[in-house]
This record gives sequence, C-alpha cells and structure tokens, in this order.
Amino acid sequence: MSAIADAPAAIKKNYLTALKEALFEEMERNPNMLCQGEDIGILGGAFGVTEGLQAKYGEARVVDMPISEACIVGSAVGMALNGKTVMAEMQFMDFISCGFDQIVNMMATYHYRTAGEVNIPVVVRGPAGAYGGGALYHSQMNEAWFCNSPGLRVVCPSTPSDAKGLLKAALRDGNPCVFFEIKELYRKREIEEVLPEGDYIVPLGKAAIRRTGTDITFVSYGQNVYHCLAAADELQKHGVSAEVIDIRSLVPLDEETIFTSLAKTNRLIVVNEAPMTCGFAGEIVSRVSEKAFDLLDAPPVRITRLDTPVPWSKPLELFVLPSVEKIVNAALKTVRF
Repeated sequence: MSAIADAPAAIKKNYLTALKEALFEEMERNPNMLCQGEDIGILGGAFGVTEGLQAKYGEARVVDMPISEACIVGSAVGMALNGKTVMAEMQFMDFISCGFDQIVNMMATYHYRTAGEVNIPVVVRGPAGAYGGGALYHSQMNEAWFCNSPGLRVVCPSTPSDAKGLLKAALRDGNPCVFFEIKELYRKREIEEVLPEGDYIVPLGKAAIRRTGTDITFVSYGQNVYHCLAAADELQKHGVSAEVIDIRSLVPLDEETIFTSLAKTNRLIVVNEAPMTCGFAGEIVSRVSEKAFDLLDAPPVRITRLDTPVPWSKPLELFVLPSVEKIVNAALKTVRF
C-alpha cells in the first residue's frame, strides 16, 4: 500500500473536546496558569470540559471551589494581581449574576484604575444557551450585560476549531474575558471538525464568513449561526442568496466584515437568542444604522428570543426562540421590500 493509504485518517473532534484541548495546552504552556470553579477537579466539570485536568496538574493548579461565583471570580482577580493567569468556570452562565459585581466592578476596571499598569488575565467561561429544555435557570444568553461593561472581552464561538482557538487567544490576551460556550454544541456530532495542527489561535475581534451570498446578510454567533446556514439553504430554493457572518467576538466587534458584506447585499438580518430589548442584536443594528446607513435598501431586522424567560415546555421554548422558519420568513420579506 502507498504511504498515503497507510496514513491514519484525520480525527474529527467535537466542541467540548476542542475546549478541553485548549485548557490542557495552555496549562502546559503557561506554568503560571491555574483553573478554578465548582466541581472542575475530581468531577471534571458538570459537562466534562475539565476532565483529567486536576489529575495531570494537581489540586494547587486545578481548584475545586465552593458554590460561590463571587468567590470564584473575586479570588481569580486576586491571583491575577499576583501574576497568575486564571480560568474561572461558571457551572452555568445563568449563575454568573452571582459574581456580577466582581466581574464588572473589579475585573473589568483594574486596567483603567491603574492607568494601564495592571492587566487582569482572567477568562470567565462556562455553558450557556437554550434549545435543550433547560428552562429559565439553565438557558440564558446574558452576554449583553458584559458587552456593556468597558474593559471586558466577550466571546462566543460556534465551531470546535474556533472554540479552541478563541479560548487560547483569550487566555493569552492579558485582558479579562467572558467566554460563552454553547452547551447544545458541546457534543453535537454534525459540527465536529478536524482541528488545525499545532499551536494555533483564532484572533479576537475578527469575524468569519460562513457562507457567501449576494442578496442578504445574516449576522449571528453561537448556535444561531447554524439556524442562519439552514435558512440560507432554504432561501436558495427561492432564488435568494444569503451571506452568513459569524462574528465570534462581540467585544471587540469586527464591523468591517459586516459593512463589506452589506456593500454587496444591502440588506441585514441579525439573529441571536438573547431577549430583544437591550440585546446585542440591537447594538449591531445601531452601528450599521449610524455608520453604514447608505448601504441599506431595506430596514435591518432583529430575530431574537422574545422578551420572556425561556420556558421548560419544548413547544413553548421553540416558540420564543429564533428558528429557521422565522429567519426565512423575515428574509423573504426583507428582499421584497
């Protein structure tokens, strides 16, 4: 057999495994890095993202913490002030509110308060998002809280390769970051990828074009990217060509990629699963309206969660959340405007 035939097939990896690899590689690369959170050591985290980490790096670097998000984040800030890089896990991002003061009044402001002399290399990460029947306490996307807090990076990857590359970038950035992982994507087989070889990062603040198109631009992040891609497939049957942009990084935001797309398509739909009122979709629409209004041939549209908690009942959950059908219907209306 030829050498090519004998070569092992590349292994596709899921979103969760990609995150795990990022943590293992960064812990190996940076001896001053440590991880802490509820049940991240012996249990390996509620979803297994930190499985095996404590066994390799010990209890001093992978710390099981009390059920206190304020303590987890507050102590992470203290350790960052003493030269450590810290990954602080929230068991669910819904409960990040319990550590809100430490994040927005301590972690986010130190660089400013010290006139740029002190960095806080802390990444607060954890599972977020709906569509899984988790109901109101385990389904939230509260990213807009932190986009409104100057000093924080805010990231939400949609693919395994981005999950790994963006987490590594965030851990090296030196600025505090709130890192949203989509739990419904953790083990989703349909999105598994062969990860790039070697030590790679995905730069913060650079969007990805997931599909090119000429008639309408979809802007999204997280699992809603896949709703947009499915909607683009459906729209193709109607003769409509949709471009899909995955912003990946909310703060900093890659405006240039969005504006470049709108110069082609002249129509915009922004999709995310946070509530509409004061959500990040509105921020994107606002920036487009202020800076690129002359590119629009139709009013920009937001497709978001309704302004309600996420229901437990599956039909009700799907009713309040963005869907492929909602995106398709809005796109057809927009291109005919």
